[in-house]
Amino acid sequence: MILGTAGHIDHGKTALVRALTGVDTDRLPEEKRRGITIELGFAPLPLADESFTGTLGVVDVPGHDAFVRTMLAGATGVDLALLVIAADEGVMPQTREHLAILTLLGVRGGAVALTKSDLVDGDWLALVTEEVRGLLVGSALEGAEIVPCSAKTAAGLDELRRALAKAAGKIPARNTGDLTRLPLDRAFTVNGTGTVVTGTLWSGVIEREATVRLFPGGATARVRSLESHSTPVERGLPGTRVAVALAGVDRETVSHGGVLVADDESWRESAVLRADVALLDGAKSLGVRTRVRFHLGTSEVGARLVSAAGRVEPGAIHAVRIALDAPVVARAGDRFVLRTTSPAMTIGGGVVTDPQPPARRAKPWGTVHASDSERLEWITVECAGEGLALAEIPVRVGMLPTAVEPLAAATRSLVHLGDRIYSTTTRLRLRDRLAEDVRAWHKANPLEAGLPLQQARSKIRANDALFDDLVRDLVERGKIELRGAVLARAGWKAGSGADAAKVAELAVALEAGGVSPLSVAELTDQFGKETPALLRVLEREGRAVAVAPDRFYSPAALASLLDALRSATSDGTDKTASQIREALGLSRKYLIPFLEYCDRIGVSTRRGDLRSFHWKP
Repeated sequence: MILGTAGHIDHGKTALVRALTGVDTDRLPEEKRRGITIELGFAPLPLADESFTGTLGVVDVPGHDAFVRTMLAGATGVDLALLVIAADEGVMPQTREHLAILTLLGVRGGAVALTKSDLVDGDWLALVTEEVRGLLVGSALEGAEIVPCSAKTAAGLDELRRALAKAAGKIPARNTGDLTRLPLDRAFTVNGTGTVVTGTLWSGVIEREATVRLFPGGATARVRSLESHSTPVERGLPGTRVAVALAGVDRETVSHGGVLVADDESWRESAVLRADVALLDGAKSLGVRTRVRFHLGTSEVGARLVSAAGRVEPGAIHAVRIALDAPVVARAGDRFVLRTTSPAMTIGGGVVTDPQPPARRAKPWGTVHASDSERLEWITVECAGEGLALAEIPVRVGMLPTAVEPLAAATRSLVHLGDRIYSTTTRLRLRDRLAEDVRAWHKANPLEAGLPLQQARSKIRANDALFDDLVRDLVERGKIELRGAVLARAGWKAGSGADAAKVAELAVALEAGGVSPLSVAELTDQFGKETPALLRVLEREGRAVAVAPDRFYSPAALASLLDALRSATSDGTDKTASQIREALGLSRKYLIPFLEYCDRIGVSTRRGDLRSFHWKP
């Protein structure tokens, strides 16, 4: 479980952490020289109480207004907050901003430490306590214990530990079965170890020898070793500070604000998000051209917000589309903070409702506070014929992997095919469209057997699983028939109706041609431009055989030629084309295409100028 400090500069956060843990979290020479915290500091805080027994990972953040970005990186992912307020000064500007940030990030509890209480009298302490109590109303720390204490004299430290243990006991443990995600707040190189990254493990577990992915970029690496608060461990647990030594990746590949995740395809970078956003009271409204700084995890990027209602105004929650200057790795349910740069201040925040919408056509959701089931349905509709992979749902919807199957099964508007789900509405629409495409094909191509399967797939724009399901459904309903590589309307017969007479005339012409039939071009001159299609109708009906692309025979004529060839080659010796021509009495114009046809169907095998023949008994 992670405890994050918060509070104004010089209110004694680092000194209090040192008094509680024995660890000096100011590690940089400049921090020592200036007497202020600049970078994040970390320390373990063991607690043993009837409410909670365990170790809190303390993240000590800077209080100076110039380092709010660093504070945000440290505050994300914390379970509890320790708001530090100096009793001799009371509530200050960064006290208010840090408390607002904790509330925006959804911190679920904690305690307030009134430090330096040894410097004030009882009456002043009572006044400050009441001021703080009023400040906490409506915040993440409303109702939290307010503990006067002193890092210098150690007064109140035991009471503060008990207050923190009591708050920790109310926080449910994080689920180890969730997806692995570690936002990175530090990256460095250790001689003999290589690249090391650190952060608070938001979710899931991380184990030695596991393969992980690093964003931005998506590079893969192997976990060489793990530490938690300088202690080697085999497994990092959610809600703990971990240092991960990586093999197979250079320090330059890892960026501050990056994220380490499990090696699966559900995590992706996106420069567009959907979210529910609220601005703090007193913040100015945001238009589509207003630029803000977007803070999620340890990342910070520029952003613009687009609301269906136009401007984003304080006092209400808005469903928005967020366009980012650089992609981030997000998950539905993630909380983020919005700040302006001039002046530098926190103006609001929100919750990600879709981390991977289509970049070009993503509009804000139509409502705020949508349920998991509603968002799952909307996302699936948007996925159209490609469907939504079940493995993507924990990230897209923001839920435990074990909850995916029950939710998908309970959502009646979805159909489950293999490892993907589809919108029932989309499926019905595509099914009706496929039936209409087959009907339209027959109307435009009355002499064709049916709509080619590959052409039907491309027109429908559905993946193979859904397309095959649509075909199967229409076949079972008696609407269409699957005839080899084409789809036809049930009972369809090419060349019927007005074309039947032309087909019959063409069949007579082929029979009249005998073993010397007219070419396709000659038949087209006689019967018109539809002749090639009419010949294919005869071929499908078994009334014509394409011996060559430009030469069709009637079955009877072809059978007589094969019988004559069998008689001419019955002695079993190989024959030349000239010998066969003399035996059959055919000119080369007819003989060569006929012999090549025999090669194709396995009757003969050509070796140079000779052919051997393979007649079945």
